[in-house]
Amino acid sequence: MNRRKFLKNTGLTLGAYSLLPATTFPQPPHLANNFPSRRPPLEERTFTSQAVEEMIRQVKPAIADEELAWMFENCFPNTLDTTVDYEVIDGKPDTFIITGDIDAMWLRDSTAQVWPYMSLITQEKKLQDLVLGLVNRQVKCVLKDPYANAFYKDLTKESEWKSDKPEPIPGVHERKWEIDSLCYVVRLSHRYYELTGDATVFDADWDKAMRLIVDTLRTEQRKDGHSPYSFVRVTSAMIDAPVFNGTGRPIRPTGLICSMFRPSDDATLFPFLVPSNIFAVLSLRQLSRIYRTVLRDEYFADKCARFANEVDAAIKKYAVTSHLDFGEIYAYEVDGFGNKVFMDDANVPSLLSLAYLGAHQPDDPIYQRTRRFLLSDANPYYLKGTAAEGQASPHTGKEKIWPMGIILRAMTSQDEEEITYCLRTLKQTHAGAGFMHEAFHKDNPEDFNRAWFAWANTLFGELIIKVYNERREILSRKF
Repeated sequence: MNRRKFLKNTGLTLGAYSLLPATTFPQPPHLANNFPSRRPPLEERTFTSQAVEEMIRQVKPAIADEELAWMFENCFPNTLDTTVDYEVIDGKPDTFIITGDIDAMWLRDSTAQVWPYMSLITQEKKLQDLVLGLVNRQVKCVLKDPYANAFYKDLTKESEWKSDKPEPIPGVHERKWEIDSLCYVVRLSHRYYELTGDATVFDADWDKAMRLIVDTLRTEQRKDGHSPYSFVRVTSAMIDAPVFNGTGRPIRPTGLICSMFRPSDDATLFPFLVPSNIFAVLSLRQLSRIYRTVLRDEYFADKCARFANEVDAAIKKYAVTSHLDFGEIYAYEVDGFGNKVFMDDANVPSLLSLAYLGAHQPDDPIYQRTRRFLLSDANPYYLKGTAAEGQASPHTGKEKIWPMGIILRAMTSQDEEEITYCLRTLKQTHAGAGFMHEAFHKDNPEDFNRAWFAWANTLFGELIIKVYNERREILSRKF
């Protein structure tokens, strides 16, 4: 579905109304008792799943707040409704998933977009094949270029970023080196096997891609001070490319892995991006288990395990550091020389999302200390406005908050009132759209980025289902 058709189907209403900073959030007049579905007509949906539809039918009646229930029904199936291109190629399922209003597939986004449906794949073969097809497509992408973050369905298509240096090869939309892109590929295939027991996913191409992933991560430790990677873009945005002719700031080799870009697709300040290194440890350990218990390759399993342990030790030595007000917490980025930056970015992996990803339990002391910092005025990218407060990022400037950050705050919280506060804020700031956005102005939610951002939509649906399963009483409230 093209962007124009989707926007027409959503019927975005942008009537002006006041959003108050207090804890009372009046329902916008133009939404009162009027919540028509913003989903595309059935015949225009890009994929349908009976298991997903049944989940909506099960969860929606438990949400007492009519507007929040409407938002859930719009958001949860949004990836399936609007972004899927599924077919069988050479006898294998193949799934291409665009991010939304950009006609390309990000390795990160595509995994995150289907993640809320993973618990349902054993209930429906069609949905299981969708995820298997995405694993197969991601493998093709990694084999095409392990340094790229986003790809086209047509692997011969020329990039719209042809002026980047080096020029992306055909099939690559953008070549921003982000550790998390490769980690998400591992995360998806590991979870697929964990749920289904279907070891056919680990075919020869998958094996080749995984070994390439490990080799790429090894190379980007830059132990000899060098890398084959650089990225230059002609742009007026300083965060669009690394400094020093696309090679990034100096690092002292530590065992950490360099990432030239963050999950927001912004260039890193210091190349050792801490949450992405923690994510890499998780991914390497997942690969070690697969190769040891399923593929019976003890040598490569040990190689992955040792690599994970090396990066983990470097994180503890160089990324855990003392903050003036919060004690021992994680820095966001470091360089190995002792320089560090204390902040976070709302995109996952973030420091806030470490409990969501499974790197920490929510009550781990270092995670709790880091979390307190992230949700405080000491974090330069935690914004407070008249409409809302929440995580921002350099990607959207000094005044815009990411709904994704608010969602992750709720998903990593153990406090019912904090979760309730986050749900109320999300209800208050969708600008009448019934969907999540990339970011909105802290004082005016109707000033937002991206009307069609499927990752944020399905992540919101994942939050509602988590609350339904774990703290259902919250959903009996009015927000």
